[in-house]
Amino acid sequence: MASSLTDFSNSIFTPIKPTTTTPRLLLPHNFPPRNLAPCRAASINRRQLIADTAAAIVLPPLLGVGLSPLPAKADDVPLSEWERVFLPIDPGVVLLDIAFVPDDPNHGFLLGTRQTILETKDGGSTWVPRSIASAEEEDFNYRFNSISFKGKEGWIIGKPAILLYTSDAGENWERIPLSSQLPGDMVYIKATEEKSAEMVTDEGAIYVTSNKGYNWRAAIQETVSATLNRTVSSGISGASYYTGTFSTVNRSPDGRYVAVSSRGNFYLTWEPGQAYWQPHNRAVARRIQSMGWRADGGLWLLVRGGGLYLSKGTGLTEDFEEVSVQSRGFGILDVGYRSQDEAWAAGGSGILLKTTNGGKTWIRDKAADNIAANLYSVKFINDNQGFVLGNDGVLLKYLG
Repeated sequence: MASSLTDFSNSIFTPIKPTTTTPRLLLPHNFPPRNLAPCRAASINRRQLIADTAAAIVLPPLLGVGLSPLPAKADDVPLSEWERVFLPIDPGVVLLDIAFVPDDPNHGFLLGTRQTILETKDGGSTWVPRSIASAEEEDFNYRFNSISFKGKEGWIIGKPAILLYTSDAGENWERIPLSSQLPGDMVYIKATEEKSAEMVTDEGAIYVTSNKGYNWRAAIQETVSATLNRTVSSGISGASYYTGTFSTVNRSPDGRYVAVSSRGNFYLTWEPGQAYWQPHNRAVARRIQSMGWRADGGLWLLVRGGGLYLSKGTGLTEDFEEVSVQSRGFGILDVGYRSQDEAWAAGGSGILLKTTNGGKTWIRDKAADNIAANLYSVKFINDNQGFVLGNDGVLLKYLG
């Protein structure tokens, strides 16, 4: 995510209005007096004279003339609760996911397009490129979509289909072979127990493994397309236009999922133990941009064009109410909860919004308006560690 350049075309001095008296130039106490003897004046070093004169005229309190400070660069404007971390990657890289080793909160990994894997060992303040040999054997430019850790075990998935596994907190990664019959592209993975993980594809397939990824068991009995064909007569608007993929999918801490159809005309939910996805009509007129889980177990819903809705109650429901937000007409793309009450929303053109009352009201962090990038994802690792991921290699780190 290019920053505006400072304009130095205008002088920093404010013109002096004509006055009836000549302004006095107050000199510092060590400035050489005018009535110096010729021999002493000759001994004055010319460079020192220029330096002393410059020191006298650049001090606004001594001049009595209004001076304007140099305008700050956009990159130098501090965010109220966030700072930008500059990364050693190409400007066009889109950042997609971030995770830290639970036993070492300073050690983390950052994923993105163009085969981007970065590693930090200081909590995210600095990052270095990480090379994984098993991911560079083929002539592919991988898009690494998701990463997750449980203890020292970690998983990375990407597109084209690739699965990486570590058992030593990311010091070494091995590539796990995948079946060519896997339906859809892998978009999400969650480390669950020892050698165990849960994986989701953009076609709605959910698989679980308990032996380090060498075997996967389907958690649902039919594809989303089959579910919609069976339930199309039940009144799901837009089901007949389903293109077969999700645009977004989010998992709750207790294992529930909510996904948005690629067209945004309806959404689906799934809970552990259910045989198939449950489709739902969208509760608003505009198409859905994204959905996810609040800290209290309820749902948030974003619509295209910048609208934000919250579900009533804490369970699965189709009853939503709109919340007023200052999105300036730009789309909001994600919401991340830091605590039960505090959350941040991010979106197009550097939009950052904050709530401290569970989402009832939101205020805009105007300092982020200077970031010329789209902010796609808000991730809070814990109460004190959070990040916002965007395009053009933009990464924001939470300061608190």
